Amino acid sequence: MTPIRVMVVDDHSVVREGIRHVLSDTALFAVVGEAASAAEAIAAVAAWAPDVIVLDVSMPGGSGLHAVAELLERAPAARVLMLSVHEDAEYVLESVRAGAHGYLRKDSTPAELRSAVTALGVGESYYSPQIAGALANALRARSAAPAPERAPSAAQVLTARERQILALVADGATNREIGTQLGISTRTVEAHRDSLMRKLGIRTVAGLTRLAIEQGIVPKR
Repeated sequence: MTPIRVMVVDDHSVVREGIRHVLSDTALFAVVGEAASAAEAIAAVAAWAPDVIVLDVSMPGGSGLHAVAELLERAPAARVLMLSVHEDAEYVLESVRAGAHGYLRKDSTPAELRSAVTALGVGESYYSPQIAGALANALRARSAAPAPERAPSAAQVLTARERQILALVADGATNREIGTQLGISTRTVEAHRDSLMRKLGIRTVAGLTRLAIEQGIVPKR
């Protein structure tokens, strides 16, 4: 049997090494490439031609969610498994909208990681039971709820600094990275971030990213 070709994208080398170790335990998989950032993955994916891309949701310098469409454009036969510390339904919904085929928490067992990669490798989707349950509940709640009001315009309710921070958050930057880029303290970044979340009524990075894309604050990727 031809092994499933896997590309691992995560900014932490210990995570990449752990995934490689888990998948190298059996001849069913072959880790053909690793990348530490979305940009690195996009540049290399066509050459590596993976069957499955294991992709971290949140990475400095660019969100994994933003990278899905371009990765699939360059490697259309691949399927994407999002890997995250979050099980918030908003993140799962965003990954589905982005074009991913599965979603797994980083604290999943080695057996579940192998099951997920196997499922994607044969053309199926994979969501762990708790993730699938959260996604189903979120979809049911949305279908039962009245249509939401249009999100407020960031240009109308945010200060210029808050709009800068929103754009950087949506691009995957951490509070420390934002502070360094803008020349302000991490605590000041946190204060601005809390303020913009309160004004927009959004409490997750996935929700902020979606609004920033919808309102043209960051480009759709």
